[in-house]
Amino acid sequence: MERLTTKLKDFCVLILFLVLLPVQLWSQSDTTVVAEEPEIDYASGTFHSTRIINGHSVEQMLQRQLEFRISHRFGETSSGAYNLFGLDFSQIHFSLEYGVKDWLELGIGRSNFEKTFDGFVKVTLLRQSTGDRNWPFHLTYVGSTEVTGLKWTNPAADNPFSSRMAFVHQLLIARKFSKSLSMQLTPVFVHRNLVGEAIEPNDLYALGIGGRYKITRKVSFNAEYFYVYRQNAKYLDPQFYNPLSVGFDIETSGHVFQLMLTNCRGMREGGFIGKTTGNWLDGDFRLGFNISRTFSL
Repeated sequence: MERLTTKLKDFCVLILFLVLLPVQLWSQSDTTVVAEEPEIDYASGTFHSTRIINGHSVEQMLQRQLEFRISHRFGETSSGAYNLFGLDFSQIHFSLEYGVKDWLELGIGRSNFEKTFDGFVKVTLLRQSTGDRNWPFHLTYVGSTEVTGLKWTNPAADNPFSSRMAFVHQLLIARKFSKSLSMQLTPVFVHRNLVGEAIEPNDLYALGIGGRYKITRKVSFNAEYFYVYRQNAKYLDPQFYNPLSVGFDIETSGHVFQLMLTNCRGMREGGFIGKTTGNWLDGDFRLGFNISRTFSL
């Protein structure tokens, strides 16, 4: 009987060992997986807003975030005191911009500048990071379509709907150098199905450069310039100028308020690239602002 009891005890120990062995092996394997997870630190807050001033920045809405944005550009200050230095006139653009994913944003908008409707897609391709994955800059693609709603000056002419359309493709290449300083390069291609003069090209190429410098945690100074390559530009009337804008970002709870001086009337790439007629040297710049409100859905 004693011998049978001893064998029974040995059998129970063996069964317990076989049961606990897989648990132990699983625990060791699971510990190995956790230890091998990469540690990546992504740069955030490269800019305060999804726009530097007129042009897109690499910032975008996160998943299920909705931004309502209103932009105003007043008249040229050179119009004088009778027009309150341009404040009697106004261009306006409003838009809704939604984060489908953290890396994908869609937007639609409307401007009274040439009564333009626009829509865009914004895709994050690469993010600046340090740690186990070291990458030196952000890379984002933006593609947009703009449709003008102006009445034709000659209704009898055969003008198809496609004549109203323009298409924009751009890459945003940005780097956050420090907590205060961020810079961005923006190569842009614009195709317009219909142009004002035969000598004017349908395709435009531009290179934008912009940056922000944080003055305080909530306030930054921004500047933005686009060099537009235009064949035969000296023969065009009126003369077109490159867009130049300077301003300040003021971040508040749930809002970003951007105040600027710019020589642009248009607030989308098809408007301010190739259609800017204001000359800073002649005082042809205007006061403007953007204000945005973000909602989490």
